[in-house]
Amino acid sequence: MLVNQFLFLGAILFCIGIYGVLARKNAVLVLMSIELILNACNINLVAFGAMWHANDVSNMSGQVFALFVIAIAAAEVGVGLAIVLLIYRNRQSIDVNDVDLLKG
Repeated sequence: MLVNQFLFLGAILFCIGIYGVLARKNAVLVLMSIELILNACNINLVAFGAMWHANDVSNMSGQVFALFVIAIAAAEVGVGLAIVLLIYRNRQSIDVNDVDLLKG
């Protein structure tokens, strides 16, 4: 497969994720959209890593960076869901527009 196909897939996923972050009001769906953006970055990292080092098997920098992004995404999900649960506990809603009411 060509690298262009992977980059196109990554661009489509990134655009869907950006739309989800900007258009959604549910905090869980916003977190899912952020995950789509991070997965689009992972696809691009692996595709560029495979393109630049196609003949060198020992250099897997794109895959290593993708693993770091996956670890960051897992931490983001843990912290994000904890925040969403606390907001739900206090406001009985996970609407993003209600979050500004929690200001001190």
